[in-house]
Amino acid sequence: MQRIGVFVCWCGSNIAGTVDVQAVSDALANEPGVVFSTNYQYMCSQAGQDMIQNAIREHNLTGIVVCSCSPRMHEATFRKTAQGAGINPYMVEIANIREQCSWVHKDMEIGTEKAIILGKAAVAKVNLNAPLTPGESPVTKRALVIGGGIAGIQTALDIADAGFPVDIVETKPTIGGKMAQLDKTFPTLDCAACILTPKMVDVAQHENIRIFSYSEVTEVNGFVGNFTVKIKKKARFVDETKCTGCGECTEKCPMKKVPNEFNLGMDNRRAIYIPFAQAVPKVATIDADHCNMLKNGKCGLCAKVCAAGAIDYTQKDEIIEEKYGAIVAATGFNPISMDKFDEYAYNQSKDVITSLEFERLTNAAGPSAGKLVRPSDGKHPHTIVFVQCVGSRCAACAEKGKEYCSKICCMYTAKHAMLTRDKYPDTEVYVFYIDVRTPGKSFDEFYRRAVEEYGVHYIKGMVGKVAPQGDKLKVQASDLLANKQLHIDADLVVLAAAIEPDQSARPLATMLTASMDTNDFFTEAHPKLRPVESPTAGVFLSGACQGPKDIPETVSQAGAAAAKVIGLLAKDKLKGNPCIASSNELMCNGCSSCERVCPYGAITYVDKEFRMPDRTTKIRRVASVNEAVCQGCGACTVACPSGAMDLRGFANKQIMAEVDAICK
Repeated sequence: MQRIGVFVCWCGSNIAGTVDVQAVSDALANEPGVVFSTNYQYMCSQAGQDMIQNAIREHNLTGIVVCSCSPRMHEATFRKTAQGAGINPYMVEIANIREQCSWVHKDMEIGTEKAIILGKAAVAKVNLNAPLTPGESPVTKRALVIGGGIAGIQTALDIADAGFPVDIVETKPTIGGKMAQLDKTFPTLDCAACILTPKMVDVAQHENIRIFSYSEVTEVNGFVGNFTVKIKKKARFVDETKCTGCGECTEKCPMKKVPNEFNLGMDNRRAIYIPFAQAVPKVATIDADHCNMLKNGKCGLCAKVCAAGAIDYTQKDEIIEEKYGAIVAATGFNPISMDKFDEYAYNQSKDVITSLEFERLTNAAGPSAGKLVRPSDGKHPHTIVFVQCVGSRCAACAEKGKEYCSKICCMYTAKHAMLTRDKYPDTEVYVFYIDVRTPGKSFDEFYRRAVEEYGVHYIKGMVGKVAPQGDKLKVQASDLLANKQLHIDADLVVLAAAIEPDQSARPLATMLTASMDTNDFFTEAHPKLRPVESPTAGVFLSGACQGPKDIPETVSQAGAAAAKVIGLLAKDKLKGNPCIASSNELMCNGCSSCERVCPYGAITYVDKEFRMPDRTTKIRRVASVNEAVCQGCGACTVACPSGAMDLRGFANKQIMAEVDAICK
């Protein structure tokens, strides 16, 4: 029988306000194996931990139960406390009486009764616990950053500056991401390219960074410290080692009518192209869908004019396999499609555009060389209407928009309005909004400048309809403060489209076995204590893949993710989770059920010789668990029809002991 100590935490009034902690400690003192039971106001404090360690030594405890808040928050704390007093850390159980009792019950009698039941279950499990020892595995000292936007760039630079090699995988021909498409950045209104371009060059020139542009991750195997990743490097049909980026081929290509995705289709590019002047790597790429030579074997003009001999029409996709110790997801975001928002006439008029398209129109490297013109006729617009929250905060229209706030729209609309009024004072600017949300440093002052200094008309109300009529856009809207309907003849309407995770996020999360929320944003391990870590060990989050963020917040999170990666790669060995699956070979019938459900590929089958009761031998097929790969998820124990598969620390008999304790 174990010698168990029970420690009930008040958590200030978080627990004690709804649970009678004295009654809980008194009730659990009578449970089998319990030799000491007490309660204290803050068990996770230094005084509380000292109390636990003193009790362990004084009463020769072999296991402890802490009735407190979620083990997700403090299990590691109490395990370390127990280990410091000489107890195996896996002889510690946490009964979550805060989230599961005090936070969900108003009545103290009910909360106390439930807390006692949870405590009894934890005591029953400790009585069957056994000391566990974690294994060790080496760490591959190389990091992979998936995504080459500002988040991926900053993460890679910080890791590389610490002395560790980093690979960046970017699906587009160049790194830079959405920030490369911007003109100015809030709240300082400095040039986006002036900030981003030096960082892109730093990445290209850094001795510890490799760039896999025009590439994608196709397969991820392994575990923290030892990931094996396959990267598909798509054929550019241009030899990167030879191309000088001179642009001669892009000027001579006869195929001129390819929509330019960098300018969001507002102008055209050639079939062979460099996305923008500051592209990194500055290497041409042939669009196989539009190249006459690749489609029908007729042309080849780019190869003729290329002095470096870099054009290679025979180039094939290449699969590269590399090992990494840590992976950072930095897949970024995209504006949502406007196809479902017919009330704004986005598909009916070229003069209804999104905010990102407006950004390209005002950019000196954009389709109109920085001149603000109407896409339909090239004329300067004199009345512009900005519509906020298009697709954001759509609680009633979730089938076409998003329920969450996209966070950055209020600020970039204020930026657009200010820049327009500053450069074109003759332009009237209207902004229709639900609420103005400017929570960042100097953000509210920025918005107030738009109203007070630049005379932007902010109107609290929604735009109901936009109707093209001649060369005007008839905007029908409501002014909620004045309680009246407005009709505005606009020359240009700009829609602040909601943002959503990049489409690559969901398949990537599947490969990484990482968690996602209902909106396909990556989920952090803990929103307060581990905001840049995925629940999957060794996978970290950077930038807007985790949720809507502006550039300053993205750069901050990128640095935080890099710090976590550096801390991981600095270790020579990692201790694994000892709560892993194990197979009873005498009971295993070799059915492969556990192998099929294992998300980590930790289970294989081997042929093994067994001695039979009649002294003969027999070869049987049995499950074998790779302890270094197993993450202890328990899926195999549920799937095993013969009961041969069990989980150390969460064995079937331990789970049933908890159930019995609850049902008494």
